[in-house]
Amino acid sequence: MRIWIKNPLAILAENADGGVVVENGRIVELIASGGEPLRPVDQWWDARRHVIIPGLINTHHHFFQTLSRAHPQAINKQLFPWLTTLYPIWGRLDRDMFRLGVRVALTELLMSGCTTAMDHNYMFPPDVRDAVDIEVQEARALGIRATITRGSISLSVKDGAVPPDHVAQDEDEILADCERVVGLYHDASEGSMTQIALAPCAPMSVSLRLMRESAALAEKHDLRLHTHLAETEDEEAFCLEKFGYRPIDWLEDAHWLQPRVWLGHGIHFTCDDCEKLGRHGVGVCHCPTSNAVLASGFCKTRELEAAGSPVGLGVDGSASNDGSNMMEEVRHALMVNRLHYKSAEDVTHRDALRWATEGSARCLGRKDIGRIAVGMQADMAFFTLDELRFSGAHDPIAALVHCGANRADRMMVAGQWRVEDRMPVGVDLERLMIEHSAAARKFL
Repeated sequence: MRIWIKNPLAILAENADGGVVVENGRIVELIASGGEPLRPVDQWWDARRHVIIPGLINTHHHFFQTLSRAHPQAINKQLFPWLTTLYPIWGRLDRDMFRLGVRVALTELLMSGCTTAMDHNYMFPPDVRDAVDIEVQEARALGIRATITRGSISLSVKDGAVPPDHVAQDEDEILADCERVVGLYHDASEGSMTQIALAPCAPMSVSLRLMRESAALAEKHDLRLHTHLAETEDEEAFCLEKFGYRPIDWLEDAHWLQPRVWLGHGIHFTCDDCEKLGRHGVGVCHCPTSNAVLASGFCKTRELEAAGSPVGLGVDGSASNDGSNMMEEVRHALMVNRLHYKSAEDVTHRDALRWATEGSARCLGRKDIGRIAVGMQADMAFFTLDELRFSGAHDPIAALVHCGANRADRMMVAGQWRVEDRMPVGVDLERLMIEHSAAARKFL
């Protein structure tokens, strides 16, 4: 089936004003303004009302946290007290709650223009030891592309760490499950819908041994590696007190200064740290909304990119962002970075969109997504400008970011429509909200 997506209002691609041709899940032609496809098409779809951008790619999230948004015991706190408050609450997570939390996060991401979702899950209560399996099932049911990480916590209060004892797992159990889920679900082929990465949680909650063993497994199976790092000043103080060195030195000691690694947050890096990360090709996922909510600080996006680090974008957990909306995250990234760098010329709406697409794809080690170009996967988000907020907008691409687009009209993943007329295909949203809200009440 060859489909011509014809004559968009605007498109974030070079020489494609006449649209794109999609065949077998890939983009096979870009059509110039007034042009025609080189070969006949089976059907065409009129995109004259739509602004088309590459599908957004989320590179840091905690899906289950949709169940604890704006929790009264956790609001208005910074990271360490926030975690201390929420860990005991999250420890009550059960299987049905976890599945609903994942389903809501994935659905919300999809509706916001996200075609590739990543999750960093580190909670594996006794009832949810197969958390990765559940996440893969839910992503496949929705038709969203996914990188699911096998996260982990192995240190707890008894070890002088932050998490409560009951959420930690035995390290050999963690490593065995990493092998299991990689064997079952990791697909490294072009156009893969499911990939697995390994993601020990943070310096405050895992051992150097687990970090090093995870790096060895990643080398063995050619996987990506992910962890939180340099998110707060408290984390730096913790590392200095416990290890005698800073978080980036901990990363190096763990054998994680390498191109298969991308980090969540990466706020408290010096310029020298940025140079070191860039030399080793370590990526960083910028989480502007979560960083603002928890008052954690600013990520040095420009310094990191200048040094050679891929910079992606992520919504982070829905208990610190309180949402899973990637298009809103793009806007927040623009605003936060302009405040930080005190410049409107050096950080543009196209930079923010690039972080959420090409930059995020680089963080995930993928060359087949993140751009609208011949040979790339047909992952695209379609927005309309028919709301009052867009009235009077002159540059359609800029309007998506500056005027605050937050919900895609249509979404295509691997050439298949997954959102139509602003609704996710095959999802009963009213029922999902009722069930999810009931599950969330168990956290009160």
